[in-house]
Amino acid sequence: MKRVIITGNAHPVLQQVLTGKGFDVLYNPKISYDELKTLGNDVTGLVLTTRIKVDKDLIDAMPRLEWIGRLGSGMELVDVLYAERKGIICVSSPEGNRNAVAEHLLGLLLMLLNKMNIAIPQVKQGIWLRNENRGTELKGKTVGIIGFGNTGSSFAKLLEPFEVTVLAHDKYKSGFGKRYIKEAALEDIWKNADVITFCVPLTGETHHMLNAVFLEQVEKKPVIMSACRGKVVHTADLISGLHKGLISGACLDVLENEKLDTYTVEEKRQLDELLSFENVIVTPHIAGYSHEAFLKMATVILEKLGFM
Repeated sequence: MKRVIITGNAHPVLQQVLTGKGFDVLYNPKISYDELKTLGNDVTGLVLTTRIKVDKDLIDAMPRLEWIGRLGSGMELVDVLYAERKGIICVSSPEGNRNAVAEHLLGLLLMLLNKMNIAIPQVKQGIWLRNENRGTELKGKTVGIIGFGNTGSSFAKLLEPFEVTVLAHDKYKSGFGKRYIKEAALEDIWKNADVITFCVPLTGETHHMLNAVFLEQVEKKPVIMSACRGKVVHTADLISGLHKGLISGACLDVLENEKLDTYTVEEKRQLDELLSFENVIVTPHIAGYSHEAFLKMATVILEKLGFM
């Protein structure tokens, strides 16, 4: 019997369908790289989230591997070129959680602009401040979206009722501009955007894309947002930009290091400093983790592999 190992949290439908197709399914969201490697000889299919790095050594330890399915977006943990050279099918499911991420980004932005992150805890403490918590409307603003794939385009779609102008930059796409969505160079975003969000995969090009040099270019003190990969944002430079007043706030659903129990003294100090700003909101990488997305990511993987 062919074996599939699911290495991360996945909706039960994934295991149910694969079992129904005759696979021996091992569901082990806590399996380690080394444990996986010892089981590799019998593995036909591998389902991943964001924990296990599928490098050449692991692929070579799985001589019967036929396919790799990534729940969600981003294949930076998989040596896709090497896998495909060995005839292994590699698929991901960004279609499954793109709307969830887009809604989360919109929610973070509206919360920050309207100072809800400040006012709600104040009211719980018996503090009732109106003038001090006067909000700023999103309507009519210019939103820069860097990366116009599944998430970037979904976020732009949600912005339409707010009558904003979207400046979308994508190095590898063109021809997507329409009505309120304008294809733009980075220079246009630096000059005109009130909000800038990163919707890019983590690659050599995008690692620390938000850095001191980037922040020195912006002109309108934009809100910086990211729900893609933590290492796209250079945290120390973001903090410096906040101190210098180069930006008006930040909304992050991802961090450079999300394993808080592994933090060094410096990492802990840096996170505490980031969270000390009233104009910063950080959530724990939950943007693409809605109940609906949890199911849809699994079904998209199954559909792309031909099992549904």
